[in-house]
Amino acid sequence: MAGGVAGAPMDSSPRRRWWVLALFSAAIAGCYYEYDAIAPIADFLRTQRGFSQAQIGLLNAVFSLPNVVLALAGGMLIDRYGAARVAIVTSGLCLLGAVLTAVADPYSVMVVGRLIFGVSEEALFIALLAGLAQWFAGGGMALAMALFFSLARIGSYAADTSPDWARAVYARGWQSPLWLGALITGASFLAALIYFVGFARPAAPPGPAGERQGIVWADIVRFDRSFWYILVLNVLFASVFFPFRSTFAIEFFQDAKGLTLQQAGLANSWVFFAAIFATPLFGFIADRRGHRAMMMTFGTLLLPTTFLILGTTHWSLWISTALMGISFSVVPAVIWPSTAMLVEPRRLGTAYGLINLLQNLGLAVCNLAAGWLNDRAHAGPRNPAGYDPMLWFFGVIGFIAFLSVFVLWRRESGPAGHGLEAVRPEAP
Repeated sequence: MAGGVAGAPMDSSPRRRWWVLALFSAAIAGCYYEYDAIAPIADFLRTQRGFSQAQIGLLNAVFSLPNVVLALAGGMLIDRYGAARVAIVTSGLCLLGAVLTAVADPYSVMVVGRLIFGVSEEALFIALLAGLAQWFAGGGMALAMALFFSLARIGSYAADTSPDWARAVYARGWQSPLWLGALITGASFLAALIYFVGFARPAAPPGPAGERQGIVWADIVRFDRSFWYILVLNVLFASVFFPFRSTFAIEFFQDAKGLTLQQAGLANSWVFFAAIFATPLFGFIADRRGHRAMMMTFGTLLLPTTFLILGTTHWSLWISTALMGISFSVVPAVIWPSTAMLVEPRRLGTAYGLINLLQNLGLAVCNLAAGWLNDRAHAGPRNPAGYDPMLWFFGVIGFIAFLSVFVLWRRESGPAGHGLEAVRPEAP
């Protein structure tokens, strides 16, 4: 299959594989920018358009809600039709969603835009991740996926720092930054188009080596217990990190820490800026040294620690930023290639789809819950303590994620393990 997940590794030169990685990273980076485009204008939406905290939270929650149903179906379609076909269609829909979001008036049009973008971006993400698992199945998968996330996060870093480098755009008000996001999403579509035209291959003919499986719903309940532990970790980690960092962090830093919009965006951006460089390092370590479950356990523990510091101390904001940055470097660098080690290739799209289905449920619930908690506690510049319930909410969920990965570490360290802790030298 073209960029699919079934069958043997791609028979291609290292140079060709790294070009594919570059295109995949560019395709997702623009979408990361668009997803994170709401946080820098959250205060504008509140002051210039009169949005409530709950309405702002809905703009990212609606990104996740449809994927509660559609993410699994998307993963199965990737297993069925291949990553390349899914990527070109979904990247085009991402662009449409970004344009509607930028139109933004009335509010319902903005919500519909985020809805279309959310459905499409999630399927695009799964397709690219599954495609990487095949292109790099012969070696270096953890490093490749770490570089994929690292380069993609340049998009998030750019979104957080956009109030500074695009100051003239923000000076025009809330809408111009959204049109900038739509333009960057267009570059993502271009990258997917280049891959589809120049690198994707025709689907393999039916047969024992290239059989195209139909959708098998029973596959969902046949995954190993370690897969379910890593699924819980993936869902809860994302449900804490993204609603805070991508929806409420900049506003929290302004209201509770007294930062300007530019300072808050810079502080928030450093989480991703650190991950840009640190994630490949941890991916390389995972490829060369093993101890994958142990690395995830350490990285996850830093997440509730971050919220404990934010909610109970007056320590420098850079301490919590550094801890969250390390956490977000370690866990994604290891969790996705580890998942590929726990699942047979023909079911990898389904596995990633199931993870993203539940992950989006968590994202939707936590975005809405955090917005509700902030409204209920009257969080704002006149009541910084009103953000405390949100911080404790995220901290408790982060601690449950830690318990899940700790159980995974214990299991993978014993005879029932799948080699997550072992050194598995990769082919060059």
